Amino acid sequence: MSLHTRFSLATELNQLGIEAGDTVFIHSSYKSVGNVEGGAAGIVSAIEDAVGSDGLILMPSFNLVDYDDRAGSWNIATTQSTVGWLSEYFRNMPGTYRSDHYSHSVAARGNKSKEFVSGYSRDGYKSNWDIEPWSRPFGAQSPMNMAYEKCGKILMLGVDYRSSTYLHFVEAIYWNILLNENPDALYPLLDRPAVGKFWDQHKEVNIGLVGDAECRLFGIKPYVQKVLKEVSDNSDPYWLDFKLVPGTRDRVYS
Repeated sequence: MSLHTRFSLATELNQLGIEAGDTVFIHSSYKSVGNVEGGAAGIVSAIEDAVGSDGLILMPSFNLVDYDDRAGSWNIATTQSTVGWLSEYFRNMPGTYRSDHYSHSVAARGNKSKEFVSGYSRDGYKSNWDIEPWSRPFGAQSPMNMAYEKCGKILMLGVDYRSSTYLHFVEAIYWNILLNENPDALYPLLDRPAVGKFWDQHKEVNIGLVGDAECRLFGIKPYVQKVLKEVSDNSDPYWLDFKLVPGTRDRVYS
């Protein structure tokens, strides 16, 4: 089994297309990277080397357990990330900061990371996860919207499009468009693999190995804009199949 080093991983990340000064939002599978000198610390150090001192690393640190009481059990300092072991390691590192949202928090490390995740706004895009007193997770000052505005990149480190949280960002924008036409419009949950298949056809994705992990790297803004246009013009192939629960607006998905 090959031993991957901080240097070798950083080199592969640069070859994939990560550049000094980049803002990178990372979905990850720690095990997929393989045998790494230094373990998780070695992976994070390699990413830091790849983006340099002016770069910014973002990882989701979502709280997706206990659906009925996420808000009641939320603690910004102690609630674990449920979206991968590397994201949990990352949020616990000294010098990593975390946005304060009960379900869709984001952890940040690097250039101006504290300021990046400290914004608060109840404006911007509405979503299914807007509960006061928290800022909207896709609002104007949210880390995900700011990474979009900053022309950041998405790194899918050993995971497929089922982990593509930025599809929720597309859903939120699309829902706000629908609400302008119909205040009773249902939130449009989209099929992630189907959208991923569409996106791969656009050839704006860099694919390569980082360690043992197959990775995808692409720009947040072109992904969001082109997927949004596709689902707006041709939504039927991308909707998840569901039935409404009689007498409610609740949905059961097939």
